[in-house]
Amino acid sequence: MQCKPDRYVSYQNIDCAGNSKRLMEMLRRHIDCPEKTNAFWEKFKEKLAQVGQPQQNHGRCLDELFLIHTYINNLYEIFEEYQDQPALALLDQIERECC
Repeated sequence: MQCKPDRYVSYQNIDCAGNSKRLMEMLRRHIDCPEKTNAFWEKFKEKLAQVGQPQQNHGRCLDELFLIHTYINNLYEIFEEYQDQPALALLDQIERECC
């Protein structure tokens, strides 16, 4: 049986913020396309616009990783729907390494 490393130690030197930003860029390629968006993703874009803007969110500072963690199932669903394998791989990596 292979022993997994302690997650608190294994988080060192992982670029969770950078990977989360990259994933959001990959997501935007889908949800910015009028044929692929819907009311949910339009609302998600509003939340994404609040990243790093606590004054626009009642003092609460959102970041990309928080949005990924909160909406992980929706993200898996859209990337699977459009067969976006690089985005799915990055999402899986972020889930394993950062969530």
